[in-house]
Amino acid sequence: MVSKFPQMGSSIFSEMSQLAVQYNAINLSQGFPDFPIDDRLKLHLAQAAESHFHQYVPMAGYGPLLERLATLTETQYGRLINPQHEILVTAGATQGIFAAIQALVHPGDEVIVLDPSYDCYTTPIHLVSAHPVRVPLGADFLPDWPQIEGAVCSRTRMIIINTPHNPSGRVWNSSDYLALQKLVAQHPQLLVLSDEVYEYITFASRPQSVHQYPQLWERCISVSSFGKSFHCTGWKVGYMVASEPLMREIKKVHQFLVFSVNSVAQVALTAYLEEVSVALLGDFYRQKRDYFARLMQTTAFTLLPCEGSYFQLVSWPTAHVESDMKLVRRMVQEVGVAAIPLSPFYEHPPQNQHLRFCFAKSDTTLEQAVERLQKIKF
Repeated sequence: MVSKFPQMGSSIFSEMSQLAVQYNAINLSQGFPDFPIDDRLKLHLAQAAESHFHQYVPMAGYGPLLERLATLTETQYGRLINPQHEILVTAGATQGIFAAIQALVHPGDEVIVLDPSYDCYTTPIHLVSAHPVRVPLGADFLPDWPQIEGAVCSRTRMIIINTPHNPSGRVWNSSDYLALQKLVAQHPQLLVLSDEVYEYITFASRPQSVHQYPQLWERCISVSSFGKSFHCTGWKVGYMVASEPLMREIKKVHQFLVFSVNSVAQVALTAYLEEVSVALLGDFYRQKRDYFARLMQTTAFTLLPCEGSYFQLVSWPTAHVESDMKLVRRMVQEVGVAAIPLSPFYEHPPQNQHLRFCFAKSDTTLEQAVERLQKIKF
């Protein structure tokens, strides 16, 4: 059999998690919390399971949940949307990204991907016989707008953006969105796929979103994640917002990809959204970030700015020439801590290599991990 993806193996996330299991290491690599979800959310899930919500809900999502998400989008970002036609509940953010690209990108099109980038972006681009155009972010992991503008041409169908950014934890500001808005205005064929799964996990300011810029509304698709926001990554439930013409096309793919998403989880999330404030998420994870940063001061690593998400980038002395891939494997084997190297997030990795740690862990886990990391010498 001829492989459709001969160069593709297991993702770096799977590889590092497997190594963590093999060496009984503390897993700060893959982005999932190791602490319980809110007891209220567990209660709503149990109540939904005891009721009669075990059959299909409508393809676009459970009606009351769509209404609640419309209210949330208006409250947070000031955008009034039609819950029946402009929201879609997805089987996690990755499925939403896949469906959007399959529906809206055509063979021969180009899609701008900003490196370092999450690994689920390029495969669906290849599957529609389109071409990912990898444009590096600046050294500060923020957009290099002249370089981005130079990469856009008549064949560019879409640009994929991600803020708060995985893996760097950087957050766009209003000038970045205004630059994006200007770019979209100059290229009438250009769509924006905005990966906003960490939207409520920001530390320096209120969440920023494409929804705050009306000139982008007709041309943008946003992707959000309940799993990231509410610490329930295993539920694999997210949602998308887009204008009706774009959403109509995305639903055509969604209905044959998953049809509808876990009904019990949707009912539980609807009830939970009525009583929880997403505004508190930033404070919760800020405390995690700050505690991890204080602990890491006792190690040989240097921390980079982290303005959002639940990831912390670190660097190490430039005189030490060990590659990031070699270093993470040595860390797992020698001290029992798993992290993610940054080089797999790039098409062409730069010399300034970094590691990514996930701090969405209990204090005990973070303390034990840093105690082990203190043994890493350069």
